[in-house]
Amino acid sequence: MKTRLALFVGALCGLCLPKTAMAQERDDRATILNFKGIQYTSNDSLFYTNFRFRMQNRLGYNNVLDDADNGKFDARIRRLRMRIDGYIYTRKISYSIQLAFTRSDQDFDDTGVANIVRDAVVFYNFTDDFYISFGQNKLPGNRQRVNSSGQLQFADRSLVNGNFTIDRDFGLTLNLSKKIGEMPFNAKAAISTGEGRVASGTDDGLAYTGRVEFLPLGQFTNDGDYSEGDIERETTPKLSIGGGYSYNDRTTREGGQLGRYVKNPFTLKTSFVDAIFKYRGFAYQAEYMRRDVDNPFNIVDDRLNQVDGPEEEETYAYKGWGVNQQASYLLNKGYEVAARYTFVAPHEQIRHLEDQIDLVELGLTKYIKAHRLKFQINGNYMVKNGDFGNNRSKNSWGGMIQVELGI
Repeated sequence: MKTRLALFVGALCGLCLPKTAMAQERDDRATILNFKGIQYTSNDSLFYTNFRFRMQNRLGYNNVLDDADNGKFDARIRRLRMRIDGYIYTRKISYSIQLAFTRSDQDFDDTGVANIVRDAVVFYNFTDDFYISFGQNKLPGNRQRVNSSGQLQFADRSLVNGNFTIDRDFGLTLNLSKKIGEMPFNAKAAISTGEGRVASGTDDGLAYTGRVEFLPLGQFTNDGDYSEGDIERETTPKLSIGGGYSYNDRTTREGGQLGRYVKNPFTLKTSFVDAIFKYRGFAYQAEYMRRDVDNPFNIVDDRLNQVDGPEEEETYAYKGWGVNQQASYLLNKGYEVAARYTFVAPHEQIRHLEDQIDLVELGLTKYIKAHRLKFQINGNYMVKNGDFGNNRSKNSWGGMIQVELGI
């Protein structure tokens, strides 16, 4: 009875903490410091467990401007996740487990297998600023991917991330935080399988990924460089500039760690540069990504993608580049207004298959408990192939309402 009461009080206290006392959720390490969920510590202090969940429920609408009645509604649970973090025997050995329970979170459409495991990773912490990890977790990729989906100020990440992200993988990662003079500096490197959350065996090639971050104006409050919007209302200007590169050698999936399986392995080279700035409720971030591959065309491997029929299906890797920018301001009483502009340009090799896209989005968010409990309204207008004038038949507009709740 006492254990149940302690768990309930711990969870309640976590929900009632002031915003500034809550650490940001990090996907690149176990969140066991200054973060309150449902917690349990053994009497001998040999292990500690922090249990949390979160959900994203949404209603969306999209309509193409082709004079046809093709408006589509999207009402669903976008994410429902359970996360368990903790340590065992010593704080130096920590772990993070994250499970997903919705179809779109399970790679089911690409692989035909309901893979509920998103993260299963063990960390060895030499110090607070130097640790290694082994298992399945996010690679040190672009900033918006590194940020948890629960820390976003729009309902979804940008199309730049959607087309070029390197996502999760299984492997070994090294994380180091130091100072160059008085400037904080973070370096991350990973060697991984290159096939992501695999539903079958891995191939012979590996993926090599590295990322560096410079914070010339000092550390953000509560790891605020790993969340969108200036929830903390930084009292002094804060800036983080990051970038990196991923070389995925002989991958067997369309997007490296994501997408359908292909018959002929190809090598994907992804580069990215990003920055985030925050000051007194104002936040701005920008991201550039580029993917190169010598020959982007391939054939779907029907043995691994549950494809029926005798004819081979052609596919390709998205080759090209994109830029995303978004700015926001936190008003009184937890209201935030935000705007986002995204540009994606396919390489000329796949230009006959992919459209150039300009996307403008506006957002209004009401934060009840920072990113743990929030209500979001987004509107968007998409322009394809630069047709801002009379020829708009492929353009579209839409909107979305989303509620996020978690502990």
